[in-house]
Amino acid sequence: MSQSVALHIAGIHCDSCIKLIRRELDDLKGIREVTIDTSGAAHIAFDAPLTLDAILEAIGRAGYSAKVLHEEQEAPADITIKRKTVAAGKPLKMQLTSSVEAEGTVVEDEHGKPLFEGKISQKKHAELSIPGGDESAKNFLTHLVQSANFSSLLDALHHAGDKRSIPAGTAGTLQATLPLDTAMDAPASSGTQKVSLSLSGMHCSSCAMLIERSLKKVQGVNQAHVNFAAEKASVLFDASKTNVDHLVRAVQKAGYTATLVDEKDRDFDRRKREAEIRHYRRGFLFSFVLSAPMLYFMLLDFLPWLPGAVVFPAYVGVVSLVLATPVQFIAGAGFYKGFWSSLRMWTFSMDSLIAIGTSAAYVYSVFNFIAFASAHNTVLGLQGAKIPELYFETSAFLITFVLLGKWLETKAKGRTSDAIRKLMGLRAKTARVVRNGKTVDIPVDDVAVGDIILVRPGETVPVDGTITKGHSSVDESLLTGESIPVEKNAGDKVIGATINKNGSFEFRAERVGEESTLAQIIRLIEEAQGSKAPIQGFADRTSAWFVPAVILIALLTFGLWYFVFGASLSFALMAFTSVLVIACPCALGLATPTALMVGTGKGAERGILIKGGEPLEAASRIQTIIFDKTGTLTLGRPVVTDVVPADGATPDEVLALAAAAEQGSEHPLGEAIVTRAKERGLALPPVDEFTTVPGQGIDAMAPDGRVLLGNRTLMDARGIEVGALAARAQALAAEGKTAMYLALAGRPLGLVAAADVLKPEAGAALATLRRLGLGVVMLTGDSRATAEAIARQAGVERVLAEVLPEDKTREIQRLQAEGRRVAMVGD
Repeated sequence: MSQSVALHIAGIHCDSCIKLIRRELDDLKGIREVTIDTSGAAHIAFDAPLTLDAILEAIGRAGYSAKVLHEEQEAPADITIKRKTVAAGKPLKMQLTSSVEAEGTVVEDEHGKPLFEGKISQKKHAELSIPGGDESAKNFLTHLVQSANFSSLLDALHHAGDKRSIPAGTAGTLQATLPLDTAMDAPASSGTQKVSLSLSGMHCSSCAMLIERSLKKVQGVNQAHVNFAAEKASVLFDASKTNVDHLVRAVQKAGYTATLVDEKDRDFDRRKREAEIRHYRRGFLFSFVLSAPMLYFMLLDFLPWLPGAVVFPAYVGVVSLVLATPVQFIAGAGFYKGFWSSLRMWTFSMDSLIAIGTSAAYVYSVFNFIAFASAHNTVLGLQGAKIPELYFETSAFLITFVLLGKWLETKAKGRTSDAIRKLMGLRAKTARVVRNGKTVDIPVDDVAVGDIILVRPGETVPVDGTITKGHSSVDESLLTGESIPVEKNAGDKVIGATINKNGSFEFRAERVGEESTLAQIIRLIEEAQGSKAPIQGFADRTSAWFVPAVILIALLTFGLWYFVFGASLSFALMAFTSVLVIACPCALGLATPTALMVGTGKGAERGILIKGGEPLEAASRIQTIIFDKTGTLTLGRPVVTDVVPADGATPDEVLALAAAAEQGSEHPLGEAIVTRAKERGLALPPVDEFTTVPGQGIDAMAPDGRVLLGNRTLMDARGIEVGALAARAQALAAEGKTAMYLALAGRPLGLVAAADVLKPEAGAALATLRRLGLGVVMLTGDSRATAEAIARQAGVERVLAEVLPEDKTREIQRLQAEGRRVAMVGD
């Protein structure tokens, strides 16, 4: 299917900009025509399966941003589409059918094998029911039926594995003669597949670009994206044209290694990261131990009072040669490998400069050492002095420091991955599934959509689904940050990795495995780690030109000194080496991972996951910070704040009886009451017959009568008059507190109020942010009274309360529309 798009590309200044963009676009399969002018106007025509997102991403890699002006698509001609309008309010409905009809005869070939000879027709039909007046649904379907994915979906319905029987996307009739046994044995692996490859051996983002380019050149590969930070490649390919082995060999041909990732092996990344950390640590320690003596030799030139200052200089040359050689060719082997891989792809990387620079210093020193030994017939310095013009320590320490940077960078990546591993650890390991009338425990990876799952109190919900029977309260703080569990009844949604508190229920599994909410969160974080700081993107764009430019400047320097200024060969070579070594980005190789390690490390210490270089750099430009309330500014768990006795009772009596009734409860409010009673050392009366009244409170039996603890609804339902306490309860509610009525033997005994209180350090933290000139806003779904009560304590002047989760983004966009750069802290 053909498609074209009109774009405006920002940042174009000259023809060189256009060439950079064209180079990225030319690497995409499916580009038919590209027209770009220096004003930024662009028109691009392309064919499926290439997508507009892939084109925008390619323009972004070139360092520019594009805005879509309009799109033009050709609707697939091979699909019969029937549209009908249904009553407003009815759901959007699509009915898709695809069929293959064969008409002909069966004959035998010269070997007696049966053949089908005749016509094969494929029919595709889509019936769309669009709610009247629903423009968004209408627009969605219009774009859907015009997309390549829609046609591919219908192709997939008849499982046409063998393209000779009915090629995907072929409309009408196909004249065919097919061996029947071959037609029936269509390869099961055909069709579009997506795999994730774990990569090893990458040193910088240029390596990632080399691997990506190699994968895209494999026949059958539709899309390939390499994540340098996560060291993974995501590849979408046609399994009838290529396979995983071909992809792995393409990566190996580029000079790297690839392994197919088993999504169920949760420890794969940890083992790989630990192996990489050990590898770089060994490499650094190996090179450092060999380089350290050369550092001491350098100090002898400046500190002649050091031990050995008289004896050592004569031996410095030969000892440095012996020490520097294994550093150069063993510890530095990875840089040579990266340099060679770059050359094979006709480009350069950071490895190129390191390899050329250290080699120049090493070879130059070896040349001078051999020349000195030949001239003087000795490998020792004359008259106790050093052999002149030797720079072995330069190459050795350059490799040592870059290996140190690689070690720190790998540790930083490992620390960031720890947060992902902790998220994975929240998943339930097993699920209690009802099958054929029996309840069995199975691994959570074996749960299928439609399974009925039983969850008991205290257990983790294994997958996403909808409750079919029972009720409970579920702790969803993993997703929402809200400390108080949410009451769940039949028909309500439950999310995997949340915790069931005090009831049993059954639910139907709807999203399992990689489709679950937790898996999507993990996947988003992994993808976010691949982002890089804008300054790094600039370095990537210039790296391909930087290295050749440095080499040319070094050669020009040598030529000027030797041929024009008449300097000696050794001086000209030294000037050549100096340019290469000084230009080598060893500082970047060390500073970047160190900065990432410090930033991510400090964040991890404080429970903050920093997703990559881009958000770390963007943080310096923040103007306004929005804070969620529950669990962010507040403790995230309720504590008892007030105990109000009725006439004839004492606060301790009220608290003790309430705690006794709540001893069997796992509700956070009940836990808060029991905790406060224990802190005060109160003796709790015996209570039995504990039951939970969903959405209202608890009912228990004490020696002096029935105990009720809950909201006003519970009291009214049991005919208990609490009017004398109502005014006080309303006042507590206005302060953002949850007030619970306590009744004994049919008479009100008092109130117990609990609230999620401000964290002790929150006020100081917000005051520090205000001193930095940052605006502070509190955004919460709680009632305005509760929100403003907390805001007064925290010193927050601007409060956005009673905001639904789906509306929080809109509030943030409203602040951004005021021209402010906004950060969000919370859920």
